[in-house]
Amino acid sequence: MIGSGASETQNAPTGEALAQSQASVRTRAPAYERWIQSVGIPIHRGYFIEDLRTIELGWWAERECNSAFVQLSGQEGASENRITEIPPGQSLPPLSFAFDEAVYVIDGRGLTTVTMAHDASQRTFEWGKHSMFVLPRNCTFQLGNASGTAPARLLHYNYLPLVTVLGPAPELCMADGSSSFNTYALVDDGRDMFARAELDNSAGPPGRRNVWSGNFFPDLLAWDALVGGRAGGGTTVTMHFRDSPIRTHMSVFPVGTYWQAHRHGPGVSIVIPRGEGYSTLWREGEEMMVVHWHEASLFVPPDRWFHQHFNVAPTETRYLAFHLPISMSTGWRSLPGDQIPYSDEHPIVRQMFEDELRRRGAFSRMPDEAYTDPAFTWGSDSD
Repeated sequence: MIGSGASETQNAPTGEALAQSQASVRTRAPAYERWIQSVGIPIHRGYFIEDLRTIELGWWAERECNSAFVQLSGQEGASENRITEIPPGQSLPPLSFAFDEAVYVIDGRGLTTVTMAHDASQRTFEWGKHSMFVLPRNCTFQLGNASGTAPARLLHYNYLPLVTVLGPAPELCMADGSSSFNTYALVDDGRDMFARAELDNSAGPPGRRNVWSGNFFPDLLAWDALVGGRAGGGTTVTMHFRDSPIRTHMSVFPVGTYWQAHRHGPGVSIVIPRGEGYSTLWREGEEMMVVHWHEASLFVPPDRWFHQHFNVAPTETRYLAFHLPISMSTGWRSLPGDQIPYSDEHPIVRQMFEDELRRRGAFSRMPDEAYTDPAFTWGSDSD
């Protein structure tokens, strides 16, 4: 036993070497970060992207398209944003992922064919600008551009960074779809998997009054089946992908209004389908950041940062939010103080908003009592 112990001690690292080894493990880039750096296409960082339609892309030979990763500060290693541009008249190589991926169409029109792993059954559906759909896990899918003259540009959202934290290398999550097990069904309860989404309040979180369930939303701008009750007098719809952990919602707020400041956990990506305005973002006790956005802008509020959205357009404004799974998400109502009532906000917030509207020849439609009555409420809110 003494000999065995002496041998182990001799081969064990010294205290200094052990500390260096542990520090190396702690500071080494996560698997996902190392992978995106190895691909060789642009990686866009920071706090927001002003226009996804014009950001720099690079050729991804394996995927046969121009593409880019968008890893903003608020994603915190939990979610991925990626841009794909399909050349005119082209179809991309078939792919299969071990995770779900939501797709929002920034521009263009095209087709998606999904092949199920367990029985090779297929569905093909057409999409256009402002469509949204899910690419289901363990299925083979192929994206094609229906235009012979213009590229199609897509925004992808998934949880790959989070998946790879648990062990698998990113490459192992993008196999060829050989799995014989699949929780998806192309036809379930008589409904086509990629039929137009339907109103189904039973599919969403408890208490939500307006939940649209499905895997294909043809046009988010045409969506008018919304309900009121949001701060700022706006409306909202929860969009539930069937059998998928990816959560989304879209909010619409009227001309001359803005949301209350609130905060939540990381990984929430917000893209603008229509409108113009700005958002303020700040860590409690620190200086406020202002990001100006319009159609095709993208931003991600960092973990537990307050943020607030302002509509300065002459029309209603819509934003689409992608969330982490509900079991991991930290909503703004999780802790006391996660929302700032209008009556408690700093006077500069109202002044900035009214000054910006005045420059545009518009005016605020916020009621005065919102700023004086602590009990004033527009109803329930979410992000």
